[in-house]
Amino acid sequence: MNPSYDKGIYTLILQLRESTSQEVGRLGILHLTSGYYAYTGSARGSGGFKRIYRHLSVLCGRNMTRKWHIDHLLPLTSFRCAVASSTDQDLECAVAKGIGLACESVPGFGCTDCSCISHLHFASGCEDLLDAAMQAHLGAGLSPKRLGPSRLAVTDTV
Repeated sequence: MNPSYDKGIYTLILQLRESTSQEVGRLGILHLTSGYYAYTGSARGSGGFKRIYRHLSVLCGRNMTRKWHIDHLLPLTSFRCAVASSTDQDLECAVAKGIGLACESVPGFGCTDCSCISHLHFASGCEDLLDAAMQAHLGAGLSPKRLGPSRLAVTDTV
């Protein structure tokens, strides 16, 4: 998998170090507990997995555009890793629902264009959340790869 041009589905694993209240577009003010969050999105557009790099540029403050719900949360978090699966199939919702079976959902987040409960999920532990994300990708019939924070180098699957 080459994150610079492949297309598919991804899940960002983020750490929120302190509980906070944050205005998130039309969702209004969300009260977020410190811990770990998994955000699932689609990278099936023309840029493919470059979408992940765009998210990271928002997270570190290089990009100030707030286009999606996740853009409001990213600057408050630290990037831990991403789970990415190459596919041309529309499986973003299947992955988000799979994570929601194992983790707490943040209702309405990231799902204004579908009928999902959420595309953002919470867990107090990073490994629990990462395991849930990997299992959700596998459960959707995908072959996930874990992308680490160091230049998004591909690492072994969990």
